[in-house]
Amino acid sequence: MDPLQQQTVLVVDDVPENIDVLAGILRPHLRVKAATSGAKALSLARSGTPPDLILLDIMMPGMSGYEVCAALKSDLSTCRIPVIFVTAIDEIEDERRGFEMGAVDYITKPVSPPLVLARVRSQLALHNQRLELWKQVQSQTAELTQTRLSIIRCLGRAAEYKDDQTGHHVLRMASYSKLLAAAIGMAEQEVDLLFQAAPMHDIGKIGTPDHILKKPGKLDAEEWCIMQMHVLNGAQILGDSDSELLKLARRIVLSHHEKWDGSGYPAALRGELIPLEGRIVALADVFDALVSARPYKAAWPIARALEFIESQAGQHFDPGLVPHFLRLVPQLQDIGNQFSDPPKMAAESP
Repeated sequence: MDPLQQQTVLVVDDVPENIDVLAGILRPHLRVKAATSGAKALSLARSGTPPDLILLDIMMPGMSGYEVCAALKSDLSTCRIPVIFVTAIDEIEDERRGFEMGAVDYITKPVSPPLVLARVRSQLALHNQRLELWKQVQSQTAELTQTRLSIIRCLGRAAEYKDDQTGHHVLRMASYSKLLAAAIGMAEQEVDLLFQAAPMHDIGKIGTPDHILKKPGKLDAEEWCIMQMHVLNGAQILGDSDSELLKLARRIVLSHHEKWDGSGYPAALRGELIPLEGRIVALADVFDALVSARPYKAAWPIARALEFIESQAGQHFDPGLVPHFLRLVPQLQDIGNQFSDPPKMAAESP
C-alpha cells in the first residue's frame, strides 16, 4: 500500500475542471478534498481533521490564494500545513510574494501529472519529518517542564516542611493562584508560569530558626523582625537569574507580604505598585493559612476565612481581585480536598 494513501490533500480552485484534473492525478495515491472558494478552504482546513497539504490557486474571486495563505499562516491550528500554489502566473515577483507568505512550492498551469505527484510527495515527506520532529520537541519540552516543576515544588516544600510537614501548602496555594490568575483573564502562558513560580514564595524560610516558625503563640518584636527576613533571604537565594521563571519567583517572594494599603513588608508598597503576581499569591497564601492548622492556631472554617478576606479588600488585599476569588469557592474546595493535610492539634481554636 502506498503510505501516502493515509494522507489528505486539499485542492482549492474556483474552476471545477481544474480541481478534476488535480484530483485525477492525486486520487490514486492520496485522499483528496476540494474547495471552490477561499472561505470553504479555510473552513475545511480548520476542521477536526485538517489536510496534510494544500494545493492552492492564486487567482480566485472574493478571496485570493494569497489571502487564503495569509489566513492559514496566521492561525495556530493551520500554520503548519504546507501550501503549494498552483497558478498560471509565471512572474518571479509573484513567486517571491508567495514564498514570503509561507508557501513551500509553486506549480505552474497547465500542470504536468508527474511533476504534480513528485512535488506533492516531496512536500508531504518533508512535512511528515517536520511534524515528527515537532512532536519529539513537544514531548521533550513537556518532560523538561515537568522535571523543572517537580524541582521547584521540592524547593518550596523544603521551606514549608519546617512548619508544614506535609508540604501540601505549596501545592494548594500554587493551585489557588493559578485558578485566580485564569479567572481574571491572564494569558495561559502567564498563568502556567505563575503556577510554577508560586511554590517558591516562602523559600527564604529555610533560614528562619525553628523556634520562631514553630512558636505556638504570638511573636515578639524581635522575633517578628527575624521572621520578616525570610523575604529578603528568599530573594538572595533566587538571585538575579536571567530565567523568566526565577525572575517571576523573585518578584513573588519580595511582594506577596505587601498589603494594598501600604502596611505590608518589606518595602511597604501600596496598591498597584505591588506586582500583580504578588497580589494574587498574597490572597492564595493567606486563604490557605487561614483554613489550615498551624502551630499557633486551628484551621478556620472556609466561611470564616472568606468573610475575613472580604473584610480585608482594600486593606490587605487588592479590592479588584477579592470578588473574583470569592466566586471560586467550589474550585477552591476541590483543591483543598485534593491536597488535604492530616488532622493536627492546635494551640487555640478560631
